[in-house]
Amino acid sequence: METHRSEFRLGWKTLLAATLGVACGGSPLAFNTIGFFMGPIHQEFGWSFGQISLAVTIMGATAALLAPLYGWLADRYGVRPVALVSLAIYGLIFASFALKPGSLAGFYAFWFVLGLIAIGSTPVTWTRGVNLWFFRSRGLALGLTLAGTSLAAIVLPTLTVWSIGEFGWRLTFPVLALLPLLVALPVGIAFFREPKPEEMPPEIAQIRAFRSAHAGADYSRLPGLTLAEAMRTRQFWLIFGTIGLFALAYGGVHVHLAQMVQGKGYTAAQAAGLVGILGLATLAGRIIAGWLLDRVWAPLVCLPFLSLPAFAAWVLMGDATAWGLLVVSALCLGLASGADDLIAYLAARYFGMRHYGKIYGSIYLSFGVCAAASPAIFGAARDAFGQYDEILLVAMGLYLTAAIMPLALGRYPDQDDGRASILAR
Repeated sequence: METHRSEFRLGWKTLLAATLGVACGGSPLAFNTIGFFMGPIHQEFGWSFGQISLAVTIMGATAALLAPLYGWLADRYGVRPVALVSLAIYGLIFASFALKPGSLAGFYAFWFVLGLIAIGSTPVTWTRGVNLWFFRSRGLALGLTLAGTSLAAIVLPTLTVWSIGEFGWRLTFPVLALLPLLVALPVGIAFFREPKPEEMPPEIAQIRAFRSAHAGADYSRLPGLTLAEAMRTRQFWLIFGTIGLFALAYGGVHVHLAQMVQGKGYTAAQAAGLVGILGLATLAGRIIAGWLLDRVWAPLVCLPFLSLPAFAAWVLMGDATAWGLLVVSALCLGLASGADDLIAYLAARYFGMRHYGKIYGSIYLSFGVCAAASPAIFGAARDAFGQYDEILLVAMGLYLTAAIMPLALGRYPDQDDGRASILAR
């Protein structure tokens, strides 16, 4: 128990900075607000919901394709400069969306530029710093870090609806950009850093092992696989596929949830409240899942958590749904929304920290591309069928498949000899 407490005592500042960085970074700021911009943009320009949703796909796909590069930069030059510079530039670009042109091509160009920098302010960078401070409490620490997305889901919908009502949709972008620029960035500059070798948990640094086996060794060197070695394992591709299938089903539901709710006759304010409930459930789900990951084999944690959205998708079908059932569906979606928690935890446990950034970034490529494609697919389905029922049925199957796949991952490799134990299987 003392080891658990000492990890938090040493790493709480980095944990706080990373949580705020995740909350105000690339994914939450865009994905939690675009659903409320769709209506005003559709009314002003006449673009379809599928065309508007494609903008998020462009941003997400661009960012995801650059995830391995940003992971390499974090491994090579340190995570602090990559995360903080990306966060600052991201906030400035997001604020500039107030100048969006009336052409669809120009609209897409803004989102493409945002995608070029967005990935540097996502969990690809922030979780590297947290993973280096925590081992025995890693699951809980990652859950708290990625609870930043929960905070965003709680705050952003209501803030967005209020700001659009007060200032219009254009000026709402610089209002929202104040969060990364004036909240997350100052805290990150003050607190976010990687630990010194002597501050790392002994299971990561393995200082005693290096001292006994390699006189004069570089004690800051971390154990783990290279990206090429990780890609030769079935575990890499199982995680890659699991995260991709889940994101393909989840991203569209999350982005279009406000439109689904309003399509059932509820107001934008009620839709924002429901998304806020989802955020609270996400916060609880991340903490519960993180606590469980420190105590239970991760695939057994995945099974119930990744299955829950299948029930939510079933509830969201149809033209009319009672408010109580919609609340239950939001709770199910929120509890299951920590797929990016799983990437961070599974990548660190199965492949080690030596090349964590590149491995995480490569796995995140699946998550990012599929999560980015999902809103456009849901939007196109809505345009084609006039409702979401058909695509929600497909999503149910994807959720259940993603929940089952991790059961084939096998046991964690031995920390002291992770390379040999996982490559041998």
